[in-house]
Amino acid sequence: MELLSCVLLWKLVLLQSPALTLSSGTSGAAAASSSVVSESVVKWPAGTQAVLSCQSPRMVWTQDRLHDRQRVVHWDLSGVPGRQGRRLVDMYSAGEQRVYEPRDHGRLLLSPSAFQDGNFSLLIRAVEEGDEGVYTCNLHHHYCHLYESLAVRLEVTDDPLLARAYWDGEKEVMVVARGAPALMTCVNREHLWTDRHLEEAQQVVHWDRQLPGVPHDRADRLLDLYASGERRAYGPSFLRDRVAVKADAFARGDFSLRIDALEPADEGIYSCHLHHHYCGLHERRVFHLQVTEPTFEPPAPASPGNGSGHNSAPGPDPTVVSRSRGHNVINVIVPENHTHFFQQLGYVLATLLLFILLLITVVLATRHRGGCEASDKKTGKSKGKDVNMMEFAVATKDQAPYRTEDIQLDYKNNILKERAELAHSPLPAKNVDLDKEFRKEYCK
Repeated sequence: MELLSCVLLWKLVLLQSPALTLSSGTSGAAAASSSVVSESVVKWPAGTQAVLSCQSPRMVWTQDRLHDRQRVVHWDLSGVPGRQGRRLVDMYSAGEQRVYEPRDHGRLLLSPSAFQDGNFSLLIRAVEEGDEGVYTCNLHHHYCHLYESLAVRLEVTDDPLLARAYWDGEKEVMVVARGAPALMTCVNREHLWTDRHLEEAQQVVHWDRQLPGVPHDRADRLLDLYASGERRAYGPSFLRDRVAVKADAFARGDFSLRIDALEPADEGIYSCHLHHHYCGLHERRVFHLQVTEPTFEPPAPASPGNGSGHNSAPGPDPTVVSRSRGHNVINVIVPENHTHFFQQLGYVLATLLLFILLLITVVLATRHRGGCEASDKKTGKSKGKDVNMMEFAVATKDQAPYRTEDIQLDYKNNILKERAELAHSPLPAKNVDLDKEFRKEYCK
């Protein structure tokens, strides 16, 4: 009869009302949509590496090296006057059951198929006076980092007619006659407590990017990460090659996004979506990324004195040029030293003066050559004339003085007469243009 009553109690547990069962808070339709757990505004200067932090220990994936000991149920007893709380029994999902007190062996029972049918109720075959107290059913899922508990209060009476069960507003209260069996109900039929799926196939992380004003359901996908090791990259090419997540993200639970060489065009809203379908985890973290101007360190002020001290170090380059990638923006910091300004001005003025002198020399040479050519043309035109006021006759050195008066001589014959005439007659004059000769000598 006692065994038959225990079997009937086990069957009644399966028909208990929902108020007496444990339920996971991440089941049903609530698990289908992501919940925003954080939203922040981050600012990074252009040209640096931006890091958008997205971490969750519940997304850590490790292989089952403990032979499916990632799920465990244990019953604890507390609330006994004069005694501390103690562990009664526990059982792993592999089916191993452990009873802590020797006197409870064979008296406290858990269903061997608890992790298949979701019935974690505790059966006490024969209730004793010392069994009174608050019994707590604790479910731990080490893989999913879940913890759930349910409390049941047990009271022992000597009158079997007073045996009953009721709800005190916080927990179930059971009044059981001494020596009768008692069943502490604890039921949870969520799939993560009853089934063993391929967890790595149900874990996925993806990063989205959206421009201001675009709803998150129409955002552009950047990355897809799977616990199996598969990765997929999307998005525009100018951004796809500069974003990355560490290779050991699922081993550390760190899915932070790194953006190298940040540009102003990278501004937008970035979302980190964590989905663990096996554990019922669906979270979303939102980051409003703003790109600021790059910062420059001001030059160190010059130390007083002539700078001959041993501790004086050369200052930074007064001209700092920075170039923003992809936008051809050049920022120049002009030094405030007046000596440097006048030195550069002197170089410019000296160059300008040399240019003016060279120009004057070229102009004079060109005008002089043109004057020589014009004079040669005028001289050529005057060659055909017989009389020129600029010409004059020049006698040779051996020309004898000429007298106009006639000398009356007597000649013996005509031959002597001709010789005398030739001796007294002047030689023909040679026409010389001194102006032309002077110009030739000058133009050489």
